[in-house]
Amino acid sequence: MSATPTRQKTPQNPSLTGPVRAAVPSRGALVLIAVAIALAALNLRTAITSVGPVLGEVTQGLGMTAVGAGMLTTLPVLCFAVFGGLTPMLSRRLGSHHLLVYALTALTVGLIARALASEPWLFLALSVVALSGGAIGNVILPALVKQHFPHRVGLMTTVYTTGLAVGTAIAAAATVPLEQATGEWRIALGSYALFGLVAALPWLLALRHEPAPGDVREALSVRQVLGTGIGWQGVLYFGTQSSIAYIMFGWFAQMLRDQGLDAQSAGVMLAYLTALGIPMSLILPSLIVRVRDQRPFVLLFVAAYLVGFTGLWIAPLDGTWLWTTFVGIGLGSFVMALTIFAVRTRTAEGTAAMSASSQSLGYLLGGAGPFLFGLLHELSDGWHAPMAMVMGLVLLNLVVGLLLGRPRYLEDAIAAKAASRA
Repeated sequence: MSATPTRQKTPQNPSLTGPVRAAVPSRGALVLIAVAIALAALNLRTAITSVGPVLGEVTQGLGMTAVGAGMLTTLPVLCFAVFGGLTPMLSRRLGSHHLLVYALTALTVGLIARALASEPWLFLALSVVALSGGAIGNVILPALVKQHFPHRVGLMTTVYTTGLAVGTAIAAAATVPLEQATGEWRIALGSYALFGLVAALPWLLALRHEPAPGDVREALSVRQVLGTGIGWQGVLYFGTQSSIAYIMFGWFAQMLRDQGLDAQSAGVMLAYLTALGIPMSLILPSLIVRVRDQRPFVLLFVAAYLVGFTGLWIAPLDGTWLWTTFVGIGLGSFVMALTIFAVRTRTAEGTAAMSASSQSLGYLLGGAGPFLFGLLHELSDGWHAPMAMVMGLVLLNLVVGLLLGRPRYLEDAIAAKAASRA
């Protein structure tokens, strides 16, 4: 490896030049960890998106009430908030590699066990076990990318966000065919545990490459992150984009059907909207980390949102494919929100802390979006009021995105605040 200082190689992004203890000594170890990150990412949404397509069969098979079904659909955001917030503390105690092995184990065991559950309460409890693994993985993977690949953040963020998008799409698309082929929703849901089992194997091999823990005083807490403006900007940016995404995934097909599109075509449009996340994940991370100022990307996503939502508001069936494409480009803000954790921090500790705060609180905000959207639809008996709410979210996303996109770093903001108190 060249002895040339890193900052001479990549002066365009100071966020990648901070101290990192995670240098992995061999190329083979780096390849192993890269593969392990990709496989782990495939699992982060399978416990969520596999349930929706067979929700009717699950509730009927378990004798679950409407309240239980509502709890089941609300559990993901609650688990992501609670376990995501705990991840930095758990990582400091257990080590990031060990924690991810435990998370993948919880996810795998939870998926298998809930598929065998005979009681609604047990299915819900075991869903929490599975979702806890996905929640921890959400927070720890950006930190692991920063830790092991500080000079390849864009490339490795592409790897893990693409894995996340592919896993989400597979679970959403394959569950019904699996249920129909086997005649059993339990087999369809439990089969995704194989993904977790495969993903855990390379992490078991990678345990020996875990860096020695550093000084605990270097670790950052969620409270420290939320004591800065950049920390709250990360929360609001993640929360607004999550809210828009959840609204689209939950209500888009129904909105098109109410406008006159048949059920099959509406389902195709929703699948297309979801699939657009894959090219966004492949293209965007490497572009985002190459520049110091991410505000042009914020403007791009918001402009795409405004075109797509305006078209859906005014003429939803005249150019549905076009409007859906623009909305899908706007949803690239999700990739931006995940990439920004590494771009706006100098260390793996900072990345983990910002990821935890943004995702834990952000998912709570995101989960409220579909509920409020549906409430406005019911109260107004139409789609204009809820679409106006979405436009408001887009504008809020623009404001916080322009603030967050400026070239500043979390650790600097925390240090400046500490200095001002001294």
